[in-house]
Amino acid sequence: MQRLPDTALTIALASGGREHFGWGVDRHLAADLYDALNQNTRASGQWGKKGAPKIPEYPRPKSKPKCTGPKKAKSVADIYKVFSRR
Repeated sequence: MQRLPDTALTIALASGGREHFGWGVDRHLAADLYDALNQNTRASGQWGKKGAPKIPEYPRPKSKPKCTGPKKAKSVADIYKVFSRR
């Protein structure tokens, strides 16, 4: 998967699913900037006794869960069974 744009469907499926489609580096940076501005607003505002309002984070797609634990080694016979089913 070389030379594909970071917003391509192939990259999205490799990242975790269709919800990642269109989420390139520029969109992730824009979401991070949105969250940083909201945090700065909460930190520097003069809210008085009520306290700072809770501003929700920009919605992002969920990441693919990481594999925990070692992978079990497969034999050549197991791999052959998987491919011969087709």
